[in-house]
Amino acid sequence: MLTGLCDDQLVEDTKRQRLTAALRGCDRILSGTRPLTMREQLAALEGSGLLDDQPDHYGDGPVAVLEERVAELLSTEAAVFFPTGTMAQQVALRYGADHSGRDAVALHPLGHLEKHERHAYAQLSGLRAVWPTTEPRNPTADEIAALAEPVGTVLVELPLRDAGFVLPTWDELVAVAAATGAAGARLHLDGARLWESTVYLGHPLHEIAGLADSTYVSFYKTVGAISGAALAGSADLAAYARVWRHRYGGMAFQQWPAALTALAGLRRELPLIPRYVEHARTVAAALATLPGARVYPEPPHTQRFRLWLPGTAEALDEAALTLAEDEKVWFAARWQDAEVPGLAMTEITVAAPGLDWTADDVAEVGARFLARVAGRD
Repeated sequence: MLTGLCDDQLVEDTKRQRLTAALRGCDRILSGTRPLTMREQLAALEGSGLLDDQPDHYGDGPVAVLEERVAELLSTEAAVFFPTGTMAQQVALRYGADHSGRDAVALHPLGHLEKHERHAYAQLSGLRAVWPTTEPRNPTADEIAALAEPVGTVLVELPLRDAGFVLPTWDELVAVAAATGAAGARLHLDGARLWESTVYLGHPLHEIAGLADSTYVSFYKTVGAISGAALAGSADLAAYARVWRHRYGGMAFQQWPAALTALAGLRRELPLIPRYVEHARTVAAALATLPGARVYPEPPHTQRFRLWLPGTAEALDEAALTLAEDEKVWFAARWQDAEVPGLAMTEITVAAPGLDWTADDVAEVGARFLARVAGRD
């Protein structure tokens, strides 16, 4: 059994290395961005003025500057840097439980805490999940009002990634915030990709965060930092968060590379996000014209959406790799076999490299990609 697991990991590592090498070698990229080496990531900071000061020492210096910047963007009293979003959200939920005396949390079964964090909220803090809905969308105000038991925190993921990067409308989110308050609970936003949610919601970051008692944002998602997250909210929450960050092992001696790449990413990416979201709609519409294609949501709510195409995940990944290696064009990879037989799914991310793709470009390259898939069948 152990040998089999090691072999599977070796295969996965080899595939990842091939994907990275192929993507780095491409001249044109539709989905995602070109991966950078460590040297390239630090070199990108040259000329920014961010490398001239002293490194942080247990959370001061550039880490403190980043915290101030996030608090300013979200118009909260304070923000606290965390090495991971998983850690930040555990602290947010623990705060809600401690201040309400309620160990239940309302969250979605497709949410990040249920799908990708090994149920850390339960294992580390003894909290329990209550599911307001199992529908592939965020909960409604009526569903919050109808919860079978009191909860300390209602968690809303913006966007809900594993449902297809879907968002509520602004009015729906306002209603959820009101229902949460009426239930005597705190509203926490899992805003890992909050940065790209403003276009669909039609409101700026500070107005979205203003509906909630606490908000988590990621720096490596959307913004492009090497790592890191922040938890924003009241001064009382921040003081609590700093204590529990230390207890969870997040009080690292120096974290300046993460902080500096986050500051640079906020400066570089935030002004471009509306263009990414708008162009994602163009890309999605073009992809939907491919034979057998399905796109969701249509149009996309953010700069990311899901795409299904005919074929197996293995065949589609191999077609993406050979297209990249032979023609230096990156279409889309990391396919997963779908529940519908004969289809595989991937997530499309439209960022800076994809902005120069016209609808005709997408359709033409997509046809060449599918021809490679058919050639493997």
